[in-house]
Amino acid sequence: MALMDALFGKKKKEFKASCQITKEPLEKGYGYLLTTAQVVSSKRYWDLIMTEPETMSYTISHFKSQPSGTQMRNMIFEKYATIAKPWIVSDSIINYFEVDKPTAKDLAKKWWESEGTFTPTTTGPAAQHLEEAIFTSVKDYAVQEAGRGKVKLAN
Repeated sequence: MALMDALFGKKKKEFKASCQITKEPLEKGYGYLLTTAQVVSSKRYWDLIMTEPETMSYTISHFKSQPSGTQMRNMIFEKYATIAKPWIVSDSIINYFEVDKPTAKDLAKKWWESEGTFTPTTTGPAAQHLEEAIFTSVKDYAVQEAGRGKVKLAN
């Protein structure tokens, strides 16, 4: 079969990846590998997510005390906090997270070598890897406070 593939030019598809936050393509071997707990623990990350064009209307509604906005922000939090796979992220976003960068870079190298199958031991939904009080604090910030500084409300 290998001879046939060589003769007819069938190549194994090259493994590629993009930053899961910015969507920018990553060069093979680059980036940082984070867990969901590390990602969702970042206030800067939540300020970014809750003020993206797709979510800003929910943020405005939330700060205008409209329950539908708060409900949507809660759903957005749950969507991200329950991701079970590790996150490959780019150099342009790593400073949003308080992580040991050399370790995250080493984990990314293992992830690339395994073509995306390597997972750190603390991979999984955030609630499984954060103390309950920390998880509650993170969720409260994401749902109740994230993006407040970018919302202008009329008096």
